[in-house]
Amino acid sequence: MVKNGHAHESAATIPELPYAPGPGAPAAGMEIMTLSDLRSRAEAHGQRLASPQRPGFHQLFAVETGTLRQSVDFTEHATPAGAWLWVRPGQVQQYGGLEGTEGTLVLFQPAFPDPATAAAVGLDEASGALMHHPVGERARAARLALDHLRFEFAAAHSAHADRPPAPHVEVLRHLLAALLLRLVRLAGPDGMDGADGTGRADGGGGRGSADRGAEGGPAETFRRFRAAVERDFTRTRRVSYYARVLGYSPRTLSRATRAVAGLGAKEFVDRRVILEAKRLLAHTDSPSALIATQLGFADATNFTKFFHQRAGTAPGAFRTSVRS
Repeated sequence: MVKNGHAHESAATIPELPYAPGPGAPAAGMEIMTLSDLRSRAEAHGQRLASPQRPGFHQLFAVETGTLRQSVDFTEHATPAGAWLWVRPGQVQQYGGLEGTEGTLVLFQPAFPDPATAAAVGLDEASGALMHHPVGERARAARLALDHLRFEFAAAHSAHADRPPAPHVEVLRHLLAALLLRLVRLAGPDGMDGADGTGRADGGGGRGSADRGAEGGPAETFRRFRAAVERDFTRTRRVSYYARVLGYSPRTLSRATRAVAGLGAKEFVDRRVILEAKRLLAHTDSPSALIATQLGFADATNFTKFFHQRAGTAPGAFRTSVRS
């Protein structure tokens, strides 16, 4: 994604893109553009969309013609006309060829949707690039929701180019909520099409929004655990730590994680660490020793052993394979 062309980049990090509205866009926490706009901005800033990038904001792609080809955390996505792809903050993406593909891109900051919507659609999931392909009336409803959002965004821009009035912002927030809920909670089993049948990218480990359930019980326990892991996985991989800070027993965390995500709590943490390790190995030139430090390992030997046990290959071999 291209915003204002300012991205932090070094040998030890993946280029990160902060949210920064483009010229003339209202500063409301969200923005809408076409894929043609995206190509134009990239060309204007001399940026290669095929290079790895790590946006700090949500991206919701609605493909209208052609096929959008994109790699998200080592999973190749070919999003056809009529389908949607949701890329979340922190995921590493690389665009394929955008020629011949048109559609709409909705960008929004994590804090823009209201808390109820964020909880309902799993906004804080860090590893779930989701492809949705609603059909029939569901497809029409999603498209109408997007059209209404686009209309209000244009109206907000017309009302005040720099900062739209509060009523416009609230309308945008509600319309975005309607669109997200349409795609995630109202799609039904025939409204989603993803790489593994659930729409999950590698490393997510989840079963999708339909299995999250109502607030409370295992779903709420897992939601809190998932957020804590995302915050602290570079500090510790011990389930006992997360149980202590969250006020649960390790057994309760494991039961909740297995009920919602289909795997134990320790496996969930380890998968998150492996995903980050793969990102850093694939998209930076950092040596294993530095990556080990970044991920909280005592030394490179322990990191190499951990990676080999869970990824089935050594860090160096993995880096070579993804770059060949």
